[in-house]
Amino acid sequence: MSSQDITVSIENDIILRVTVNRPEKRNALSRTILKNLGEIFDDHSHNENLRVAILSGAGDKSFAAGGDLKDLSVLRTLDDARGLANLAKKALNSVRNFPVPVIAALNGGAMGGGAELAAACDFRISAQHARIGFVQGRLNISTAWGGGVDLMRLVGPSTALDLLCRSSMLTAEEALAIGLIDRIAEDGEELDHCVTNFLQPYLLQVPQVLRAFKALAIGARQGLQRAEMDEIETDKFAGTWVHDDHWAAADNVLAKGK
Repeated sequence: MSSQDITVSIENDIILRVTVNRPEKRNALSRTILKNLGEIFDDHSHNENLRVAILSGAGDKSFAAGGDLKDLSVLRTLDDARGLANLAKKALNSVRNFPVPVIAALNGGAMGGGAELAAACDFRISAQHARIGFVQGRLNISTAWGGGVDLMRLVGPSTALDLLCRSSMLTAEEALAIGLIDRIAEDGEELDHCVTNFLQPYLLQVPQVLRAFKALAIGARQGLQRAEMDEIETDKFAGTWVHDDHWAAADNVLAKGK
């Protein structure tokens, strides 16, 4: 499912591309867009051919400028606020729990809720001019969509607390230095080219192996105990071991050794 404000495509049957398409609104996230984003990732989670997903914003100025203040301004009660937080958490959880790696391609600024959306992805790859900031404090509110929790995990509680309290925007270089983003496009390099280079090793893996690795990452993100993580690993290993792809690779290695 998608809306006119979100574009969806699948490249070569293996790459899911999802783009928030509101450049005139700096790709602000309304309740409808959040709901549709979650539904799009849910719908495609069953596509076993996919190897990766790429999430970005339209244009070159904004990945996502945060919540759509005009849309959200009608929410005035505690119940309204809790409802918004729950709706957004559900949508972003669909990104967090997507069964293959999700890359946020930061084509521009990721502010507030946009930074939370970027943090929900497994990796963040940035254009040189892009910035990212958990600036919710500027509106006298706190994080609500799970991004504060993600930030603590990504950069550690002390650094995360400092970023939240400062409510400042970071350059791509500053975000890279603390581990908030994973790669920056080089001088003169298009963001898509940087993302493609980053993903090349991933695309060499078969889908069931990528799903196995992502399942472990999801378990770690959820704070599962060692025994639960061991069970996930064993279950995924068994499935990949008996798969024809494993035996084809093993036979190829054995044949080379003869």
